[in-house]
Amino acid sequence: MRKIVSSKTQKIHQFETIWISDIHLGSKGAKALELLNFLSITNSNKLYLVGDIIDCWRLRKRWYWPQEHNDVMAKILEKSRAGTEVIYIPGNHDDLIRQFVEHKFGEIHIKMDDVHITKNGKKIWVMHGDLFDSIIQHFRWLAFIGDGLYTILLGFNGILNAVRRLFRLEYWSLSKFLKQKVKQAVSFLSAFETGIMNETRKRECDGVVCGHIHKAEIKIIDGLIYANDGDWVESKTALIEDKGGYISLISYDDFTIGNLPSK
Repeated sequence: MRKIVSSKTQKIHQFETIWISDIHLGSKGAKALELLNFLSITNSNKLYLVGDIIDCWRLRKRWYWPQEHNDVMAKILEKSRAGTEVIYIPGNHDDLIRQFVEHKFGEIHIKMDDVHITKNGKKIWVMHGDLFDSIIQHFRWLAFIGDGLYTILLGFNGILNAVRRLFRLEYWSLSKFLKQKVKQAVSFLSAFETGIMNETRKRECDGVVCGHIHKAEIKIIDGLIYANDGDWVESKTALIEDKGGYISLISYDDFTIGNLPSK
């Protein structure tokens, strides 16, 4: 079992690669302080920012950029200057940055997608995932409405969990519950995974790393690796590759929620 040790110990955990996405800086839901701590106690040769790092949709409606959001960006830039290869793959919420694909922001490489080779030779396709979201692609106006409803849902979830804390109950995610139980949501997630895995196979890759749907998961689908690094709004999760090429899904809250065999 892998653990992320509390920042009080200041122990630095070294990995080959780290993947994070769906931070949504610029929104009130972003867990920027937790991410800043995570970035402070981890180091890697390569860091992938797998989309929706900055929430341009939220910023268009209302400017919100506290110091801790600035600190997260500063920490990422600091890592890039210190020798970490940082690759930024924009998503739908930060799609404005896609116009700068194949350019560099300081030492940060901006790409539409990428192919990563693990230490054990696995060929992993890395992309955000919105291109396989039929709503984003064909009903963009509906996606904006859905984003607004999701923000309301997060607000309600915050109130609910404040009450739960009074009774010393653990955090409970309403949005995660709905994704698992509502038939339409389950159908959407299944179609999302199917589309991505079909394209992964066409590209002759051994697996895929993506984000977008805020559902952290790692599993084998028809012999290929499907890995979603989750988000930093609720789950606070990341994918890591160790020195042997072993990929794991880790949680900021100090426990492993999934892994893959190294062979």
